[in-house]
Amino acid sequence: MSALPVLYSFRRCPYAMRARLALAASGQTCELREVVLRNKPQSLLQASPKGTVPVLVLPPTGDGAPGLVLEQSLDIMLWALQRNDPGAWLAPSHGNHQDMLALIAECDGRFKQALDRCKYPNRYPDTNTEDERTPAAAWLHQLDARLAARSYLFGNHATLADMAIAPFVRQFAGIDADWWSAQPWPHLQAWLAQWQASALLASVMHKLPAWVDGTAGLVFPFAQKPSPGN
Repeated sequence: MSALPVLYSFRRCPYAMRARLALAASGQTCELREVVLRNKPQSLLQASPKGTVPVLVLPPTGDGAPGLVLEQSLDIMLWALQRNDPGAWLAPSHGNHQDMLALIAECDGRFKQALDRCKYPNRYPDTNTEDERTPAAAWLHQLDARLAARSYLFGNHATLADMAIAPFVRQFAGIDADWWSAQPWPHLQAWLAQWQASALLASVMHKLPAWVDGTAGLVFPFAQKPSPGN
C-alpha cells in the first residue's frame, strides 16, 4: 500500500468530502487515513504543517525525490479528474472551466465565511448571524435561478462545480432545516436532495475508525462497505 497516494481526510469536512467525491468518481486508488482533528497524526503534520484536511501525499518519484503534497481540496479534485474523468466533470455542457472555477471561488470565499458564522455563532461573538445569513441567502438564490434553467450548475450533467459546491450547501441547509425548507428555492432544494441521495455520496461517507500512526490505512475507493469506526 505504500506505493499508493495517501489521503488524509475527515468524514464530515466539506473540503475533504469534495476531494473524496472526485477521487471516487475518477477511480483513483489511494490509502485513506481518517483523521481525528483534535488529535492529528504526526505524519500528517510532517507532510503538511498547516494540519488541515484534505491532504493528498503522492508517492516518491522514480528518482527517489519526495512525492508532491496537495494541500487544497480543489487541487486534489483536479489531480484526480485530469487522470480520469468518466463523468465529464471537467467538460460542462454550458459555460467553461474558468466559469466553474469562478463559481467555486465564490463558494469558498464570501459564502463559506457566512456559512461559518451562521453555523458556529459562538466562535464569532461579535457577528450578527442574520447579517451573515443575508448575503449567503442571496448567493443561494442565484444558484436556484441558475438551476431553474438547467438540471446542474453548468448544464445537463454534474460537473466539478456541482461536486465542489454541494458539500457546503448541504452544511448550510443543515443549520436550520425548517428555515431551509421554507425558502423559495425549489430548484436548489431538489438539486441538493438529488445529490444527497446519490450512490456516489453514500460511497464516500462511511464512518471510519480513526487512523493511527504506524498502521495501514484503508484502500479507497471502497470495494465494499468498510467496518464502521467508533
